[in-house]
Amino acid sequence: MAAEIKFGTDGWRGVIAWDFTYENVRRLAQALADYINENAPSEDEGKSAKVFVGYDRRFMSDLFAADVASILRSNKIDVTLSECPVTTPMVSMLTLKKFWLGIMVTASHNPAQYNGIKVKLGGCSAPVRETKEIEQGIDENPVLFLYGQKADKKNLTDLYQKYLSSAANVKKIATLKGNIAVDYMYGSTAGWLEKILPSNKIVALHEEHDPTFNGLQPDPSLKNMAELKKVVLAKKALAGFAFDGDGDRFGLLDEKGNYVTPCLVAGVLLHHLAKDKKFKGKVVQTVSMGYLPKRIARAKGLGFEEVPVGFKHVAEVMNLEDVAFGVEEAGGYAWKGGASDRDGLLVALTWLEILATTKKKVSELCDEVAKEYGASVYLRRDLPASKPIDKATFEERLRKKLPKKIANFKVAEVSTLDGVKIYFENDEWLLVRPSGTEPLVRVYAEASTKKDTQALLDFGEKLVAQYIK
Repeated sequence: MAAEIKFGTDGWRGVIAWDFTYENVRRLAQALADYINENAPSEDEGKSAKVFVGYDRRFMSDLFAADVASILRSNKIDVTLSECPVTTPMVSMLTLKKFWLGIMVTASHNPAQYNGIKVKLGGCSAPVRETKEIEQGIDENPVLFLYGQKADKKNLTDLYQKYLSSAANVKKIATLKGNIAVDYMYGSTAGWLEKILPSNKIVALHEEHDPTFNGLQPDPSLKNMAELKKVVLAKKALAGFAFDGDGDRFGLLDEKGNYVTPCLVAGVLLHHLAKDKKFKGKVVQTVSMGYLPKRIARAKGLGFEEVPVGFKHVAEVMNLEDVAFGVEEAGGYAWKGGASDRDGLLVALTWLEILATTKKKVSELCDEVAKEYGASVYLRRDLPASKPIDKATFEERLRKKLPKKIANFKVAEVSTLDGVKIYFENDEWLLVRPSGTEPLVRVYAEASTKKDTQALLDFGEKLVAQYIK
């Protein structure tokens, strides 16, 4: 079935054998080949025009990736195909170090029946203007797939290992007393921490290769971390780390097995970078992120900006301006000094460095940030939508229905940057927006108490009721 191919918040995704088929992957691969041949730097410019194709551990990812690479090779493109499953952050890093463009076959955190393709350029996801150009080129030319045109295969994981090892103080981390429970969620981060740290520091879950993810969704969110919590408590671990299917998202449990929200993860990271590393520059976050980064930026004299959901929007600002720290609500974090793309393994190593340096527990670090910048209770509800939602109409209608006061909070500002976000007088907020990757309406809220956050979520759910029936 020749489905419409559209890039969402990060790449194109579809259900395997329904719309993510060989035919459609080849159509996109030809559009990518045309884009590369039109835009890649020439040898005269002194820059590499090479392309790297990677893939995760999903069902048939390696075969889809081989097809993409063969089509690029048929179009006379210098392409290298990975010999083994890799993480998306590795592909991003390679586009800074060795290749002009990277293509990653993955559906990230989506369930096992999905697969997808991400495009990386300059150390991060290709900007919207580039993916639009690729979309517009689909079906402009017939697929050129010449028999026997196979890409060179290489294992470049050593480059990524050096990158990670140089980004954190591994010797300091090795002094930690105790272990870390790690849920690899059957994804392509499996075994990576053991390559960098002493193996006795890691208690690993789900490191084996299972393309079905054993029926689980490889998403390091609260609902998927129950087993990790049991291991943290049973092994008396210092923390619990979790990664999504392609390794760009990171989830955290403290030493008590409590889930640490991305808002608090970001708060501790940014506080550390600003205070201990003396980072300067702007803080950039997606609209679905909490108020702690905003408050820390305000306290440390850093600039602040919100962008639409999707880390590619954060990365685009990072590539153009002096940005100290970038963050999204879905467990994605990046900062100056490396690739401007989220990297779960890099976040994990940085957290370990913080623990080793401060000699404090995860819960203590979170409590300190809450004490200094204010308590944060962030919650999200995902509401299945029974019909497609026109985003512009959705935003316009919702904005017209808003009262001046919601759940005893006075409305201070309303933004339609991405969905409808309502800001209240003391930084509390409520956001409702259709998902860019799934048939859902997401409702997000943050306040200083769980009761207030729940009240805001209840209002948001009522507000969008007509769209989810």
